[in-house]
Amino acid sequence: TSRVFAEVLRLPQRQLMKLVYPLRELEQHLVPDSRPDLQQSIFDPSLDDIGRAESVFVATARNRIEYVSSAVRLEHAPDLRQPEGHTKKMNFFKVGKHFTLVDMPGYGYRAPGDFVDMVETYLKERKNLKRTFLLVDSVVGITKNDNIAIEMCEEFTLPYVMVLTKTDKSSKGHLLKQVLQIQKFVNTQTQGCFPQLFPVSAVTYSGIHLLKCFIANVTGNLK
Repeated sequence: TSRVFAEVLRLPQRQLMKLVYPLRELEQHLVPDSRPDLQQSIFDPSLDDIGRAESVFVATARNRIEYVSSAVRLEHAPDLRQPEGHTKKMNFFKVGKHFTLVDMPGYGYRAPGDFVDMVETYLKERKNLKRTFLLVDSVVGITKNDNIAIEMCEEFTLPYVMVLTKTDKSSKGHLLKQVLQIQKFVNTQTQGCFPQLFPVSAVTYSGIHLLKCFIANVTGNLK
């Protein structure tokens, strides 16, 4: 277990569960008839599993986490001062010897002109692609631009996951409404999407530990 997660384990039980398993916490606010609709235990690792997965993401001398290259040239390295959603090229980050994480440009009006050639070609032809993660703003829900990406994943029969971002920006009632709507969409309108949603917040870190554990699992690194 990493030092950071060891500190998480010392939190009061209710705070711990809310941070690590956000869907469980949301489920408590549902009426009993609605609870079966929320897929929150398909991927249900123990705290020990999550603690072991943390080591994959801890940068050490032997486990370097670093930017490798962009799809075009090194000048396209991500600028941390740049506003979110402005990635223009595919950026590759190596996570030790475990796997490579690819940060892809967003779809929609801010997408680069060569989005189709660059992104679609990569998704169709990359044989060792383990999972595609679609980031959906939990405040606004699934947009027309999100549907473009969903349709692309479905067309290419890619296994993908919906990560609901910015969960700290909504009231609990609004977040629960959005989660249920998106869950219904996944249950009825998709075939390749993993049934369980992953709500996360980069501000409170809610759901991040569980998502990292899922990534470690699908890449074969949860040992």
